[in-house]
Amino acid sequence: MAQKVSDVMTPAPVSVSGQTSLSHAAGLMRAHGIGVVLILDDGRLLGMVTDRDIVIRAVADGRDVTQTTVAEICSCDLITVSPDDDADTALRSMRDHSIRRLPVVEDDRPVGVLSITDLAAGGDALSPASATRGRFW
Repeated sequence: MAQKVSDVMTPAPVSVSGQTSLSHAAGLMRAHGIGVVLILDDGRLLGMVTDRDIVIRAVADGRDVTQTTVAEICSCDLITVSPDDDADTALRSMRDHSIRRLPVVEDDRPVGVLSITDLAAGGDALSPASATRGRFW
């Protein structure tokens, strides 16, 4: 039986508004042991920012992380999955687009995040070797 995204995703994603500073978002990442925060407006997904985004799009450009907002550097053109989607299909999408994290959305609202790490830990059907095959960084 195929696993669903809901079986392996990380539920209750950490989220912020677009006006949140990068330093605050990074602090949330550290406090929660995560590498991504979702950006919401009135509960709806607007984008996401990763630890890598902060380094590449802000720190490397010399931006002040206390003054730069997540909205200024976030990814807004997102690929999302549903909790009911097949986990193997989500993995293929991640491979096809060379991404490591997908927001999990239900009724236009985020309910989780699916990461390559979640898939690698997801059981026999999604072995670590299968999940990490391909380019994700």
